[in-house]
Amino acid sequence: MLLSSRGRRVGGRVAIGVVSTLVLAVTGYAWTQLSKLDAGIVTADVIPPSAQIDGEDAVPGEPLKVAQNILLVGIDARTDAYGNPLPQSVLDALHAGSGDDGGDTTDTMIVVHIPAGGAAATAISIPRDSYVDIADGFGKHKINSAYSRAKNASMSGLRAQGLSGAQLEVAANAAGARTAIRTVEKFTGLTINHYAAINLAGFDALSQAVGGVEVCLKEPVHDSYSGADFAAGPQTLSGAQALAFVRQRHGLQNGDLDRIARQQAFLSGMAKKVLNAGTFTDVSKLNSLVSAVQGAVVLDKGWDVLSFAQQLRGMTSGAIAFATIPVQSLSLATPSDGDAVKVDPAQVQQFVRTAISTPAVQASGDDTPGGVKPVAATTTRTPDSKQPATSAAAGCVN
Repeated sequence: MLLSSRGRRVGGRVAIGVVSTLVLAVTGYAWTQLSKLDAGIVTADVIPPSAQIDGEDAVPGEPLKVAQNILLVGIDARTDAYGNPLPQSVLDALHAGSGDDGGDTTDTMIVVHIPAGGAAATAISIPRDSYVDIADGFGKHKINSAYSRAKNASMSGLRAQGLSGAQLEVAANAAGARTAIRTVEKFTGLTINHYAAINLAGFDALSQAVGGVEVCLKEPVHDSYSGADFAAGPQTLSGAQALAFVRQRHGLQNGDLDRIARQQAFLSGMAKKVLNAGTFTDVSKLNSLVSAVQGAVVLDKGWDVLSFAQQLRGMTSGAIAFATIPVQSLSLATPSDGDAVKVDPAQVQQFVRTAISTPAVQASGDDTPGGVKPVAATTTRTPDSKQPATSAAAGCVN
């Protein structure tokens, strides 16, 4: 696989951001803090009205009435949620290079399907180098470039409208998000109802807010590019260490597939840590977590987080099933993008339909927003026997 030393390495940040938001929601505690979160979070107009689900009539404590699909992305950006450049001191602490090194690519892409009832969820990871048709006429490229291609293409028009600085950055980010969403919809066959993104510094703040997350490595690792330097076995990571754990891809036998396994393991550990560590009875921890989410996450404008939270009170950390789309090759030669991950959209869409229609995670029918018809039982492994398992349930990861 074609690798770069700086620009493509922030995978997994979104996992901690969104699981923090969801975990805050499902416990039934701290509704005052959730109200603060709903009022203070950054939003973007990226989901069309036809895909939005009205939650205003939701009754507190009642489950979701229709299935929903959430696209979670981790963006390799050197700006914050408000469009302001991150300080060089922050970038240095995170081994992130300079403000010019980020490519605004979505190096983590996870679709979370929550069925009607909201008692369980399926999180499906998409390798960042999957070679697909990019929406809005950008041609066939790696899926993680959909965001940056649309963002860059929108810049001249936005400048002509008089936008500059942070305002220009925020508006261009929204253009990038819309194309990324449409690309994922076309690729997976799902309608995306909600969108959540997290940037570079957000991962650091969120992981520290919960006091770190326990992970386990099969072997010791040392990677100068990401800053990963860990012993084998279980260990608790936060801040720059946590970011290094989820972004490392150099030195991993299966590249992005191994990194996805780490993302899923971290997401599972994050949910377990927050639910079991007394976070919601510790005022200081809870305030730190809410503040970190506010400064790190961008949500779609139509998402009523508080209503959504109240509908997920029955979910627990064990109610998230992890899966990774099937891939056919990790070294597909492309005309202009170097080596990419070869995928078959028809196979991927069949896999997605299967993954969200298991008895434990029952999908809604086609008559509900984002719904697809349920099919046979799911798997949390890629069906190609040449690919490694990427389920976090396997314990220690590479």
